[in-house]
Amino acid sequence: MTRTTSLTTYQQHHLRPTYDHHAPYLFGPMVRASQAHVVMLVERGLIPAERGTRLLRGLGELRAPAGSPEAAVPPPFDGSVEDVYYLVEKRLAEACGIPTAQLDVQLARSRNDLDAGVFRMVLRGQLLDVLDRVLATAATALSRADRYADVVITGYTHRRPAQPTTIGHALAGYAEALAGEAVAYADLLDQLNRSPLGACAFAGTDLDIAPARVAELLGFAGLVTNSYEAVAGADHLVRVATLNAQSLATGARLARTLMDWLSWRWVETPEEFTQGSSIMPQKRNPVVLEHLVSMAGAAAGDAASVLNNVGAAWWEDSNNATTDVQVRLWESCDRAERFFALLGGFLDRLVPLAPPSREEIVRSGATTTAAADALSRHGVPFRAAHSVVGVLVRAGTPDTWTVQQVQAAAGTAGVAESLDEAAAADLISAAVRPELVLVRAQADGPGTAAVRAQVETLRAIVSGVRDRGDALRVRLADADQALDKAVDGRMAQ
Repeated sequence: MTRTTSLTTYQQHHLRPTYDHHAPYLFGPMVRASQAHVVMLVERGLIPAERGTRLLRGLGELRAPAGSPEAAVPPPFDGSVEDVYYLVEKRLAEACGIPTAQLDVQLARSRNDLDAGVFRMVLRGQLLDVLDRVLATAATALSRADRYADVVITGYTHRRPAQPTTIGHALAGYAEALAGEAVAYADLLDQLNRSPLGACAFAGTDLDIAPARVAELLGFAGLVTNSYEAVAGADHLVRVATLNAQSLATGARLARTLMDWLSWRWVETPEEFTQGSSIMPQKRNPVVLEHLVSMAGAAAGDAASVLNNVGAAWWEDSNNATTDVQVRLWESCDRAERFFALLGGFLDRLVPLAPPSREEIVRSGATTTAAADALSRHGVPFRAAHSVVGVLVRAGTPDTWTVQQVQAAAGTAGVAESLDEAAAADLISAAVRPELVLVRAQADGPGTAAVRAQVETLRAIVSGVRDRGDALRVRLADADQALDKAVDGRMAQ
């Protein structure tokens, strides 16, 4: 392990690792937030225009010096600054050609509200990318649900064959979960997109600042209502971590089910999502599904870390409730974006191969509920109907039942009146025709028409959330242009 002897123990083992994690994420947003802040200070007459112009020129160099984005990459940690906040000050002073003592960039601003603001800016961008992936995965799931709404398979409960359903019904169900998650991400973005800037350390300032102007220039929809909450609050951070964990957990459950479908050869194994075996050349292993399960576990670990850190912090500005959880959040969001890219890509390649045959579904016992329901339609009480089917199941699989056998089973089960041949025939028909599920009329069920109606309902929800995400992107783009215009206008004076 390399040691840097010129750094103190605290610098080597905390400040430098924290800087390495934070600088790539925070340097750019800190510069951008500082541009908005300086514009506001000049507009409010809190600093002279010429000093504001000098600061804006220097900040412009930090953002894209000499037209070279690479030059804006933060330098390695050398111990000369404590963190990214002081790095921005140091480099700004250098760009302005003045000592740091002459900087006005932190007038009416604290590291506390600046950190809180740029954390929201970074998470806002990341969550928009996650939302895009969730929406794309939902669109793919809905497309496959529509296409395979008539592909009958065996549905399982507790890992045992339960009832006939369809690939379309299962995927529409997952798409509904995705639609709900998309709404939750959009709601979380609304919560995140409130500016804490102007809260300063936590109690504001007596200077006549305009926090709403800074919020406008940075694309925030408004302000956090209370300046103490603006700095001390961490509910939004917990929600980022827990929503990612929840969404990935649900996707991991689908991944486990897809593993079964591949093993049973119900669907094809997408070649591009496999790895070869080191010793068995015939194998193509769909390990991406295993990775998805592992990624969900990592998201749960990040959520637990964030929740534990926040719960251990004081109700005030506290590093373990804010700064120390940021890396967990950034990695969680990056992982969520990759998770849905992988899962959506896998679903996009999903093609039926050899779904279970009618005979396989019948022999599995998955049609017996429908058989009992058939008796109920003839007036047989629910429990009695299930008793009749129980007697039949113990005697053999449904494809062996006869009308006479059904009538005898009714007597054995204690059905008061003997079944007529029509009732017995209906029971047998339901027991040997799993494809009848395709015409089931129940609106939320696996009937082909029902599933396709579900798809249209969910597409409308997904479209509405997409509009919300697009509106936020437009807001941010418009704010970027407005800030550039304000900066250029100040520097032109």
